[in-house]
Amino acid sequence: MKRNEGNEQEQPNNPLHGMKLKEVLEFLISYYGWEGLGERIKINCFTMNPTMGSSLKFLRRTPWAREKVEKLYSQTIPKFK
Repeated sequence: MKRNEGNEQEQPNNPLHGMKLKEVLEFLISYYGWEGLGERIKINCFTMNPTMGSSLKFLRRTPWAREKVEKLYSQTIPKFK
């Protein structure tokens, strides 16, 4: 038996399942733009000279900020479909 076999759970209602942080951020930037993202989530990596690299680095190291991004993504996906 494989190590993770049987432990994987299907998450059909979780829009983040299988998504990488970079993909989530790319979607939000394409949907809202940096300015719109900074208005919705007040963190410097979105408002002061934003770049994909610096934002990803910050979000990977800052759980509370990542949660805000994931929450916004979860709220935005139903509007997009």
